[in-house]
Amino acid sequence: MKISSPLFDRIRVKPGEDRRVRPGRPGCDWPGCGECATHRAPKGRLREGEYWRFCLEHVREYNQSYNFFAGMSEDAVAQYQKEAVTGHRPTWKMGVNGRNPNGGTAGFGPDRRGAADPFGVFRELGMGPWRPDGERPAAERRMVRNAERKALDALGLETDASATDIKAKFKVLVKRHHPDANGGDRSCEDRLREIIQAYNYLKSVGYC
Repeated sequence: MKISSPLFDRIRVKPGEDRRVRPGRPGCDWPGCGECATHRAPKGRLREGEYWRFCLEHVREYNQSYNFFAGMSEDAVAQYQKEAVTGHRPTWKMGVNGRNPNGGTAGFGPDRRGAADPFGVFRELGMGPWRPDGERPAAERRMVRNAERKALDALGLETDASATDIKAKFKVLVKRHHPDANGGDRSCEDRLREIIQAYNYLKSVGYC
């Protein structure tokens, strides 16, 4: 028995909505079609919110041939697809939005001295703070990873130690814990091995 059969609703405990096509529905908009319209299809670009009403057979045929970009050039299609990435909303490049009358960016002056840049965004984009001629930029501190911190601790150094400090401390520690400097005593070999491994690691990551 078909679900659309009127007998199906009669044998159910609670008949549902009548699924048969009602004669009061509008007709199909397809030329020459006398069927009732059961589906709707968009009329196309620049006519948003407007729909055709078709029967099942003709809405399928319409959808197969539907082209939203009909009448648009290749450049216009490419531009539309590019703008679709941002939802067709306007965008600005970094630093050009919020310009103030003095030529700077909103919130700080044209030299960007009042801007906080904890992640170095301005520096990476070449928009770092302006400095007068002859003024040297402050030394940049690199981010210290846990492995580098552990290696520096093995050498007894702080995280702000320079390459010269590391090399000098390494030489001192090697001389202090080498068996030849302790009359052949090998009790410090483990400590010496730790020092050498820490120095080699710092050297491999470009710390010194």
